[in-house]
Amino acid sequence: MNLNAEAKVITVDPLSPDRVILAKAGEMIRQGRLVAFPTETVYGLGANGLSAEAVRRIFVAKGRPTDNPLILHIASLNDLLRVACQVPLSAYALAARFWPGSLTLVLQRNKAVPDEVSAGLDTIGVRIPAHRVALALIRAGRTPIAAPSANRAGRPSPTTAAHVLHDLGERIDLILDGGETDVGVESTVLDLTVAPPCILRPGGITIEELKKVTGKVDLLGVEKQDSGPARSPGLKYRHYAPQTPLILVSGAEMVEKIIALIAQYKAEGRRVGVLAGEENSSYYKEADCVVIIGARADLTQIARNLFAGLRRLDAAGVDVLVAEIFDEQGIGAAIMNRLRKAASEII
Repeated sequence: MNLNAEAKVITVDPLSPDRVILAKAGEMIRQGRLVAFPTETVYGLGANGLSAEAVRRIFVAKGRPTDNPLILHIASLNDLLRVACQVPLSAYALAARFWPGSLTLVLQRNKAVPDEVSAGLDTIGVRIPAHRVALALIRAGRTPIAAPSANRAGRPSPTTAAHVLHDLGERIDLILDGGETDVGVESTVLDLTVAPPCILRPGGITIEELKKVTGKVDLLGVEKQDSGPARSPGLKYRHYAPQTPLILVSGAEMVEKIIALIAQYKAEGRRVGVLAGEENSSYYKEADCVVIIGARADLTQIARNLFAGLRRLDAAGVDVLVAEIFDEQGIGAAIMNRLRKAASEII
């Protein structure tokens, strides 16, 4: 076991995680301590999901508002009734198709789940992650694990252990470094307590994929919930935002608008960073920093690199960030959801 005492980071093989390491990490979960771990979407900050005291530590470490609910992670469908009740048949059909995977189902909450997890709501979000380290940790902890993204509240989500270390450092007990995550954006949150089912947060599983299983699916028509406990993570507060102001540029003349903005900000003496697809990147050569997050034709690649790209720009020492928009088909809906929430201004 290679423990970095300063960073509290342990490297684990994402394909064959060491049983001894995971057993010790699972014991820490049972003790009520905080363990960051990789999932296929982003890194999660895990605590014993059935311990109110442990869950409260998540909110303190992240600086997360307590009316923003958490998602519970389980390792087996056999554990679903430990945290949920009155589970509809549609949940089992979706689980058969998408679990383990990037889909969170909102169900009626079992009384064993503390109010702290659900922000006092009678519903709870549950998923089985598709990552061997995450599954091994849940099994070793022998309890459902409550885990939001392992970043400071409001910041871009972490897709590497280094991102977790940067944001949370000494605020947590352990970071399991399983390498870079695959999907790069959080899970889709689907509410099964309403008819038809409603997507509260777009993510790694697309609406097109869900409709093949459930038929009609609604998509929540607002980007932000203003009052009451949030129905889902990602609804009520600004999320995913870099510290540097981010301008999101849309419209048919997007490239021309970005070129003009670069010229305007440079004339004002400001350093400019641009987040772009590779197809248009050469047009932005006057910017101080251009971060290419993939080909615009490959939205899976764009999603995987989105948060890391925002973090790179934040670290570049620029004064303002300008970002392209992307196609909203498929996982593009999740990409644009994150960019809109991260933006200081949309033009």
